[in-house]
Amino acid sequence: MKPYLLSLGAGLLVGVLYSLMGVRSPAPPAIALLGLLGMLLGEQAAPIAKRLLTKAPVTAYLKTPECAGQVLGPQAVAEIDAKTPEESA
Repeated sequence: MKPYLLSLGAGLLVGVLYSLMGVRSPAPPAIALLGLLGMLLGEQAAPIAKRLLTKAPVTAYLKTPECAGQVLGPQAVAEIDAKTPEESA
């Protein structure tokens, strides 16, 4: 939760600075957020394509901290780990 609050605080600070300097945001918020989402998903396109080409399991990769953590954040990875039954040796 703390990273989200820090991010919100940084955004608010930048918004206040923009307002004080009389500068408009470089992009409307919805467009900026969609662009960020595209960047996050695009980062995962190459590893997923590689797995598809080598016929490696894609769904297992999507649940790894490497993929899910990058796209959804560390809290989502913790929730995925909590729902996944541990394998016994």
